Amino acid sequence: MGGRPWVDVVVPPALRFLLPARDRAGGVRRLGFDPDATLGHLVRAAGVPPPEVGGLRLDGEPAPPAARARPGGTVTVEEIRRPQGAPAGGYLLDVGLGALARRLRLLGLDAAWSNRAGDADLVVRADAEDRVLLTQDRGLLMRSALVHGALVRGAAPDAQLADVLDRFAPALAPLTRCTACNGVLRPVAKVQVAALLEPGTRRSYDEFSRCAACGRVYWRGAHARRIDELIGTARGRSG
Repeated sequence: MGGRPWVDVVVPPALRFLLPARDRAGGVRRLGFDPDATLGHLVRAAGVPPPEVGGLRLDGEPAPPAARARPGGTVTVEEIRRPQGAPAGGYLLDVGLGALARRLRLLGLDAAWSNRAGDADLVVRADAEDRVLLTQDRGLLMRSALVHGALVRGAAPDAQLADVLDRFAPALAPLTRCTACNGVLRPVAKVQVAALLEPGTRRSYDEFSRCAACGRVYWRGAHARRIDELIGTARGRSG
């Protein structure tokens, strides 16, 4: 940057993937000094969304996001400490995380999801319902109106689930939510749902539950072993 004043933003190893490729090895993003820029603005400009920031230090001392750096100063970003508590409303997932939403619901977690929700709608709903917005879209987490958010790591749904369980360590209640709509499941007598079942299912199974919201019927079918494995792994991760 020649003779222009600058500010360094130092990022911990776990967050360096958020930096431009040229800055990842050293974990430092050098930005031009702007006397009007707060530390929060600088961290955003470096590429780190606010929900991924556990704390800030300015020249080695704890500082709030509203503080301002000096020319040649250093802003150090601290990671979010895990586990962190989730808000009372549960989780809201963006359109790209439908498979993760189904896994969270399978574990009994309140996980709202729609394949038609726009970015602005997601932020409004997360705030209105006191949910944490789970996404892999960094731009969505940069929105200043968002109260609770988290950047989900992992390419595959199982890896994403492991990341969410590690970050929030939620209490699990497996098989108590509808994987289709997130409604609550309640035990139901076989006679009450017999007309909705295929003949083979009626002959082979006697215990059923039904979604109080959409009416979908559940039983321990062909995928029970895979579901049991997922639940067992999740319980181990959540402690």
